This record gives sequence, C-alpha cells and structure tokens, in this order.
Amino acid sequence: MRARRLPPSALLALPSGELVGVVLLAPVTLPDGTIRKGTRLTQTQVEAIVAAARLGGVTRPLRVAWPEAGDVHEDDAAARLAAAVSGAGIELRPPRQSRIDLTARWAGVLHIRVDALGRLNAVDPIEVFTLYHGQAVTRGQVVAAVKVAPHLLPETVVLAGVEGARGAAPIVDVRPYLVHDVAAIAQESITGDALTRFEAGARRKVESLGSRFAGTLVIGDEDPEAAEEGAVRALTEVVRERGIGTVLVGGVSAGDPLSPFYAALERLGGRLLRRGVPAHPGSMIWLAELDGARLLGLPQCGMFTLATAADLVLPRLLTGEALTAADLADLGHGGLLGKEMRFRFPAYAQDLPAPEG
Repeated sequence: MRARRLPPSALLALPSGELVGVVLLAPVTLPDGTIRKGTRLTQTQVEAIVAAARLGGVTRPLRVAWPEAGDVHEDDAAARLAAAVSGAGIELRPPRQSRIDLTARWAGVLHIRVDALGRLNAVDPIEVFTLYHGQAVTRGQVVAAVKVAPHLLPETVVLAGVEGARGAAPIVDVRPYLVHDVAAIAQESITGDALTRFEAGARRKVESLGSRFAGTLVIGDEDPEAAEEGAVRALTEVVRERGIGTVLVGGVSAGDPLSPFYAALERLGGRLLRRGVPAHPGSMIWLAELDGARLLGLPQCGMFTLATAADLVLPRLLTGEALTAADLADLGHGGLLGKEMRFRFPAYAQDLPAPEG
C-alpha cells in the first residue's frame, strides 16, 4: 500500500476522485459525525471531507492509504480467515471495526484445535482468539473472534493463514448435544430420600443437556462377592441388553483398586481409561469403557447433586464424543474450578454448590 499524510492544503489540491477507495488510517471528525479509521472512502464521504476542509473544519492532516495490487482490506481478510477456521457449528457475524465474531450455531461444547490456533496466530498480523476448549456454550454465544491489525495487508499473508487454517479444519467448532439415553448405577446402600436426591441430581444434568434419563440400578456394597455379581448384572443389562452408551456410576472411588465394580468391569472385557482427573473439585472422578459405552463415575452418589469436574466431562459425552485418557489429561489447564471458573460449566451447574474441601 501507499500511505500519506494529507494536510488540508494538499487535500484540496487533489482531484476528489483520487481519494475514492482510499482507506483511512485515523478517524476524521466532521460536523455531522465521525468517519472511523479503516473506512474505505466513498464518493459521498470524500465530498463531505473536502467540503469541511474548505470551511476550515478539517485542521489535522488526513492519514490515508491507497490499496495496491495484491492488498486486501481488513474486513475482507478477517472474513476469509473466519470462514477458514470455522466448523459447521459456527455462524459468522458481520465485521465490526475489522473484527468478526464467531457465534455458536447451537447449544453444545466448544472445540478448539489449540495447537493449530497457536500456529495460525504466529502468522503476523493474524489474530484469532477464543473461549476455552471443552467449554459448554449456548446458542448464539460468541465463542471466538477473528481480526487483523493493519487496515490493508498483502494477500499472500491472507492466503497463508487460510491455507494453514484449512489444513487443520476446523480450528473452531461447536459440537451439538445429541439425544442419548443415560442410565445410572449406584453402588452404595442408598434408599429413600438419598436415592431420590441422587436420581434428581443426575436427571437434572442429563435432561438439561437434551438427553433422557433412563433410571437407576442400585447394587449393594457390603459383601464384595455379591457386589461384584450385582455390578456384572447391572452393566450387562444397561450396556449390552439396553444398549445405553453413557452410564453414570455413583459410589465407586477412583482410588480404590479393590472395588468390586472394577472387577466386574474387567470380567466383562471393559477397561478403565482414567482414574482421577487433573481438576478440582472432582479430581476423584473416573472414566471407563465397555463395548464402546462410556462410564463416568464419582466416589459418592451425593456428588451428582454438586458442581464438579464431571460437569465438564458429561456435556462432551452427550455430544457423542468418545473421550479418551488424553482428553481428560487436558483438563489440567484451567482445572482449578473455583467459582470464578463456573462460566465454563453448563447452565445447570453454575448455581450448584461445590463439594466441601
């Protein structure tokens, strides 16, 4: 681009047509309003600026840039980059001061390819900034934004950014909640009000995310052999006979390798994916797999009525994501889940109490 400072005298000496299409590098205040920086001047705007200069209404030099072959305006560059980074779950808002906001097309879980995002932002002067990977978001929520710093930049830079983004596409996406049947297994001696509270807490979470709660199977925990047999029967019924792909398990501790439940899981050919996650509260949650189903467990049934790290895991399961141990390991970044981090949780968990300690 070719940039100049035009004092009023030089401005008046130029043919007005020469300024049509130039880009303002600084705002211009006129009697009837301000033309913001980054604006591509129209004939009407040029005429208004020249008229104001003749009357002494423009006293400071006009800072402008003429686009040259291969230059791209900031709005166009941001629009191309935003389209390249976005997945099917993203909608683009119109540019506002060269920034394009990316919003969630539906309620679900935000997915960010963090490594690819870092590589893209290493391209000067591209700027893509987002909310947290794995965060629960609502329809219409702004989840990311795209911007470039200069008002004009070489198309080669835009092409490099677009190519890099498409090579890792999508860098930004929202996976929608799907309709799942979710069952619960409680390995505690809970009855009456305790069972009612457990089921109410689990049901609220599941149904708030658009799925169906399919009830609770309670198995004893006093006699190890009986508990193991009960767990085998419960897992067989829920996973193999009813085909339920997400199971909530209460009363089984991640830190207890002698739990009859784990023995039952192993007998059926299942496996633990992760014992404990690097996040608090809820660091003692665990995740297991059986025949493709995911089992999400907490050490106490009552914890399903509280806000814990499980409330970052459950939403992802209900988008159909087959979470792995590596996925849970990533929870360590941002894993101090105090009240100031509740914005990352689904709406149902934002007003729930946290476990003590």
